[in-house]
Order: sequence, then structure tokens, then C-alpha cells
Amino acid sequence: MLNQRGLRYLNEVVRRGSLRRAAVHLDVDASAVSRQIRALEETLGVTLCERDSDGMRATEAGKLLIEYHHTQRAAEEAVLSRLMAIQSLERGEVRIAVGEGFIADLISAPLQTFMSTFQAIEIEVRMAGVNEAMSLVKDREVDLALLYAPPVDPLLTCHVETRQPLDLIVPPDHPLLTLDRPVALADLTDWPLGLMDNPFGMRQMVNMVAQQERVHLQSRLHTNSVAVLKNFVRSGMGITFMPELTVMEELRNGDMRVLPMSHPALSGARAQIVSRSGQELTVAADACVAHLRRGMRFFNADAPRLLDALDVAKKTTHSSLHSQQVNT
Repeated sequence: MLNQRGLRYLNEVVRRGSLRRAAVHLDVDASAVSRQIRALEETLGVTLCERDSDGMRATEAGKLLIEYHHTQRAAEEAVLSRLMAIQSLERGEVRIAVGEGFIADLISAPLQTFMSTFQAIEIEVRMAGVNEAMSLVKDREVDLALLYAPPVDPLLTCHVETRQPLDLIVPPDHPLLTLDRPVALADLTDWPLGLMDNPFGMRQMVNMVAQQERVHLQSRLHTNSVAVLKNFVRSGMGITFMPELTVMEELRNGDMRVLPMSHPALSGARAQIVSRSGQELTVAADACVAHLRRGMRFFNADAPRLLDALDVAKKTTHSSLHSQQVNT
């Protein structure tokens, strides 16, 4: 029988990079951590971790044991969660990694109603770009991640996926609005452009398409903040890329306009809710996925194409006014 304390100590040493930092986190003496790992090594007859220039790292045998430790913990959490469900206990915890573009949709109602419905479930929300969010799920730092335009990863399981095109966002009087076709990246080279930083799915998607189309896009503004990019466009300083739902209120207010992009990778971009493959969701996390699927506009349907609806409404209003003028 493997020593569970030794496995936990080994995991923390490799995760923190040193015996001392692991001991501080575990609130024990560094010598106690060292003894537990040495006892595991003597029992198994293999070296489990070793020091290199970056600190302590796991050997192949150590990686195998750490993976086993995580699997055991995940299985235990899932079983306990199911037992609590059987006993009609609603307590638990859900940890979510989410990009800033999802926040308004998440906070507007779904998170509030989930917390009202499941009052004993604690929620942890961590802001992260797509790369960091995927790593947090794979490292078991969070249970779920809300991702925009993520790369395919076999270590992640997708529970919900919708089509949310990456559109061009422009001021309401921008000359590009006169185009009678979807926009190509080559159309944008003469206009000041703002982009998210490289760790974000929106930027990675644009970079990929620019490389395919051999277009050099010079970013006048780059940031890790969706709010900054919104103000960049709202003030008339330039243009940017975002999913329609991220700027829905601005569209309704007439502060911005959306232009569809011609490249299929941009027009076919996806939003996903994912967890770690092979790790059963707890009852609380499973309930959260179901709730977000119903309550978040990003995940209960494909993009609404609000621009089309607004254009139809404007044409209807204009036609009605014209008919009234003719009749009078």
C-alpha cells in the first residue's frame, strides 16, 4: 500500500520546485517532507525526484506516482460528492477558469442564479487567457474552464460547444461598413488595430489566419483587457476583433458595429466548456455545467447575429415611416 502522505508530499515538492517551499505550503518541517519521499523511494527501489537548474523535478517514476495520486484524489472527490448527493447534501465547491470576454455573460445572471439555487456550493472564478485556463484544468487547479477558440487538446473533454464567430468590431461610422461583402484581413492594413495579447484565443486565431493569408497586421494597441479594447473602439481610435456577444450591449446602444470576417476559421470560431479528460466531474461541477449551458448566452445557442436583427429592425422602422409619409 502506497503511503498517501508521501505521495502528497512528493506532489507538492515537484509542484513548488523545492523541499522548502513545499514544506511551507504543507506547514511541516522540510526534514519531514524529505523523510516521507525517501521512505517512498526505499519502498519502491526507485528515485522519484531530482534537482536540476530549475529546482526539483520528477523522474519518470515520480511522474507516474504523481499522476496516480491525482487520479486517486479525483476519484475520492467524485465518490464523496455522489454520496453527498445521495444524502441530499448540496455543499461542495466549483473552481472555474474564465476569460474576460465571458465575464459579463457569466455575471449578468447565470452565476447569481446558480449561487441562489445551490446556496451551500462555493464558487471560485479565476481570470485566465486560453493557454493559462487550459493549463489550470490539466494541472487540476480548476474543475472547469470557459474557453474561446481553444486548440484541440486530447487532455481536455468538451461538455458544451457553440459557434461564436470572431468578428471585426468598428466604430458606428467606420468606412469599412460600406463594404458589401465579408471582411478579409487584407482590408484592415490601413486602419489602426487593437489586439489582445498572445495568450488569448482571440489573438491566436487572428495570428493563425494572418499567417495563412500572408497578411502582416500591425497592432497599434495590444492589451490583456477586453475593456481596454472596447474603449479603443468606442472612442473612435481604431478597430478590433471580438465575438458578437462580448459587445452585445454596445451594439444595442449603437456605440459599435460588427462586421463578419470572410475566413472560415474566424467565422467558425467556437466557445467551449471543458474539464480534464478522464476525471469525473463532482456533482457540484456537473450541476454548474448544466446551469451555464442553460443560462449563458455564449453556451445556450450559437451566436445570435445581433447585427442582422438590428439591421432588419431598422429597415422595418424605415419602411414603416416611409409608408406613413406616403399615406399622409
